[in-house]
Amino acid sequence: MNTLERDIAQLIIDTLALEHLTVADIDPAQPLFGQGLGLDSVDALELALALQNTYGLRIASDSRDARSHFETVASLALYVEASRTHA
Repeated sequence: MNTLERDIAQLIIDTLALEHLTVADIDPAQPLFGQGLGLDSVDALELALALQNTYGLRIASDSRDARSHFETVASLALYVEASRTHA
């Protein structure tokens, strides 16, 4: 897990009050929703807001790509990195 993935995993833990987890518990390739980490649509909204506040991103909920950005910690890290290079 790289630094950005660790930071995003910690952001997920802090934002969603998942105190029972540590960064080491979250595999960057683990799905965030469904059988993976078990997040739901409300969690996605809270996480999107936290990402916006932390990294200055905008993730449109109606974007066709939004779902793919939120698949895993690794996909979120790729999105954050890509957004930084295009900013």
